[in-house]
Amino acid sequence: MDKQTITIYDVAREANVSMATVSRVVNGNPNVKPATRQKVLKVIERLDYRPNAVARGLASKKTTTVGVVIPDITNIYFSTLARGIDDVATMYKYNIILANSDENSQKEVSTLDNLFAKQVDGLIYMGHNISDAVRAEFSRAKTPIVLAGSVDPDEQVASVNIDYKAAVKDAVTLLLQKGAKKVAFISSAMNEPINGEYRLAGYNEALAEAKIPYDGNLVFETDYNFRAGAALWDKLQAVGADAAYVADDELSVGVLDGALDHGVKVPDDFQIITSNNTFLTEITRPQLSSISQPLYDIGAVAMRLLTKMMNKEAVTDKTVLLPFTIAERNSTKK
Repeated sequence: MDKQTITIYDVAREANVSMATVSRVVNGNPNVKPATRQKVLKVIERLDYRPNAVARGLASKKTTTVGVVIPDITNIYFSTLARGIDDVATMYKYNIILANSDENSQKEVSTLDNLFAKQVDGLIYMGHNISDAVRAEFSRAKTPIVLAGSVDPDEQVASVNIDYKAAVKDAVTLLLQKGAKKVAFISSAMNEPINGEYRLAGYNEALAEAKIPYDGNLVFETDYNFRAGAALWDKLQAVGADAAYVADDELSVGVLDGALDHGVKVPDDFQIITSNNTFLTEITRPQLSSISQPLYDIGAVAMRLLTKMMNKEAVTDKTVLLPFTIAERNSTKK
């Protein structure tokens, strides 16, 4: 029998049962005799029958599929979040469609369009910036949406994060307590609220409490990658920075290598605290001190929140903040 033409009707005929019985077996309905279930499963295996998710979605008005938009699939931060999402999705029998938006605002809109066209039941969005165009797509779709590791200053969209402002304040305060006088702030674009409205506010609060004036020359916007970090070193030296808070681990490794390549001792002459506590922080020498976010949990809680919204369960708090700590390693003074 041609594999492409196998239908629920073929399975029912071969197993000598009704199509309703095959449907119950496929959907895990307990109201099937064990012997009948085994018989149907054997026919399904022999014919290599695969239920048509699209057809099932049309019948039930649900596709049991969730779209996940990641800005950079190569970044360990996002892949760790995605693991938490995927594990909870599997637990609740949802399939994931993963889409990479390349941190490109036009691609973000077309990616959302494609996912909504596939009739996904819900969406988890990890883009750093919710542009007006993206927000318009969100409201047009009327699909439950949760942000993971991404913030909505208007709090219109459900989200799961840590308190980025408090985390950066604690990180910068730690550097100042360990003798740093000129702490650089290094992140990606400031028009992303996570940087310009939350992280930078935490940096400013730490400086204000230590009675250190804000110096715009110590604030750097760059790409989140290793080369960008290494390329910053001359600029950091030019402004006399003796420490840095860095908003991404791969970027931090670049800053660290830039320092070491110039014969600078870390942490004696220059201290670094990074943001995400991915495994990169432990494979450098010296190992990097970091804000420790529960990355897997952010993904898992975001997916669980989305399942509640998709099932129209009561959600008491749409803005979820999970706890963070600071992992002190060898890029900060003892």
